[in-house]
Amino acid sequence: MTQMIGTLGYYRMGYYFDPTMIFAILGLVLSMIASAGVHSTFNRYSRVRSRSGLTGAQAAERVLRQSGIYDVRIEHIRGNLNDHYDPRTKVLRLSDSTYFSDSVAAIGVAAHECGHAIQHQKQYGPLVLRSTLVPVANIGSSLSWPIFLAGLIFSIRPLLTAGIVLFGLAVLFQLVTLPVEFNASSRAVKILGGTGIMANDEVSGVKKVLRAAAMTYVASLASSILQLLRLIILAGGRKRD
Repeated sequence: MTQMIGTLGYYRMGYYFDPTMIFAILGLVLSMIASAGVHSTFNRYSRVRSRSGLTGAQAAERVLRQSGIYDVRIEHIRGNLNDHYDPRTKVLRLSDSTYFSDSVAAIGVAAHECGHAIQHQKQYGPLVLRSTLVPVANIGSSLSWPIFLAGLIFSIRPLLTAGIVLFGLAVLFQLVTLPVEFNASSRAVKILGGTGIMANDEVSGVKKVLRAAAMTYVASLASSILQLLRLIILAGGRKRD
C-alpha cells in the first residue's frame, strides 16, 4: 500500500498530495478561459445584426451554392453552439443560436460549418486524416485511463504503456483537428467577404468569433498534452519503484 501511494504522490501530515494534479488543474483552467472567451465573443456579436438580413441557415445555403455544393442538407438542432457538419450523411446541423439568427456571429458560425462541407467535397488532406483517426481516437479516449490505472494499481508495465499509447492517439486526433478548424474558418471568411454576403467590418467581427472558437481547440489540445505528460510521469514513478 505504501509503495503504491509513493508512486502516485506523497503523504504529508496525513494528507495525500499528487503533484501531477497540477497538470490536470492547469489544463482545466485553460479550457475554462477558452470557453469563457468564445461565449463572451459570440454573445457580443450575436447582438449585431447582419446588414444582409440573412439568417444563419440562409447564409449557409448561399455559401454552399457559391461553392458549387448542392447535395448537403441543412438541418436545425436544439442547443447552443453545438453546430457541426456530418460528412457521413452530408448534413450540416445548425443550433438554435445559429439557424434562426441573422446576427454576425450566427452567420460566421454557419459559414464555418460550410467550410467543413467544402473541405469534404475537396477531400482536404487533414480532414481525411482526422476521419481516419476517429475510431482509434474514440477507443483511446475511452479506454486509456482505465487501462493505465489498472497497470498502475497492479504494477503491470505493458498496461501502463498501452494506456499512454491509447491516450496519445486521442491527442494526435486533437492535433490533426487544429488545421481542419483553422482552414474551415479561413474558407468561411474568404467566401463571406469575397461574395458580398457581408461587409468588411462585419467580416472583421466574424474573424473574432471564429478565432475565439478556434482557441477552444487549442486549449483542449494543450490540456490533453498536459494529461499525457502526467501519465508519463506517473508511469515513470512506478518504474522507479
